[in-house]
Amino acid sequence: MANGIMTAGRFARAFAAVAMLFMAVGCASVPDDPAERAEVAAVNDPFEPANRMMFAINEAIDTFIIRPIAVVYRDVMPSFAKEMLYNFTANLTLPLTIVNDALQGEWDRAGVAAQRLFVNTIAGFGGVVDAATGLGLPHHDEDFGQTLATYQVNAGPYVVLPLLGPSSVRRTVGRVFDFALNPLTYLLASAPLESTLVPRVISVVDQRYRLLAPLDETKRTSFDYYATIRSLYRQRRAAAILNLDDRPVFVDPTRVSVGPNR
Repeated sequence: MANGIMTAGRFARAFAAVAMLFMAVGCASVPDDPAERAEVAAVNDPFEPANRMMFAINEAIDTFIIRPIAVVYRDVMPSFAKEMLYNFTANLTLPLTIVNDALQGEWDRAGVAAQRLFVNTIAGFGGVVDAATGLGLPHHDEDFGQTLATYQVNAGPYVVLPLLGPSSVRRTVGRVFDFALNPLTYLLASAPLESTLVPRVISVVDQRYRLLAPLDETKRTSFDYYATIRSLYRQRRAAAILNLDDRPVFVDPTRVSVGPNR
């Protein structure tokens, strides 16, 4: 365990060093004028040719690998099993949420997340059952990109990351620090690879399953799919920073979605 913690510590220090390089690019001051901020956000895609190329690569991977797996997951996995996996992966995000809530000074939200983690881990059999929502402890997510935003760090240029998709310099830096700040990074440092890899795979498949209908409809109706996704990403991140898109309890999208699922 000690060796695992030391290894995780070295990883954290290395990632932090890389993050500081990104921070130099992403920490420009935020314009005071709302119209100027909106104008900057609207045109802030200086890497568009490279972003579009990466977007196309990600789309190919999604079309031939990730989406088909999500379709099988939708068609084969029973609804109760989907709900249990959803709850389990949501529970794993809570330690990092607690840390970022605290860094933002959101002590009430940190308390809710901590209580939720305790209740669902104990009464929810390791998180597969959502026992906390019924007790008035709703789920929410926080990441270090949102934390940086609360300290007025500029989002920086829009970027499309390999496999991870739409992002910004601030969000990319945030991912690095999320790894370093997440208590699970150190608790699982000496655990077998599959114990950390499997939950990530489940989370990706579950998220893609939930986006089957919305993304299919967006692609079908968009004149420029890349530009539409870029706009939707920015809107979603703005809502997340303002705590307007807290994650709801499990809802089976195959029962409520409008539009094609395939």
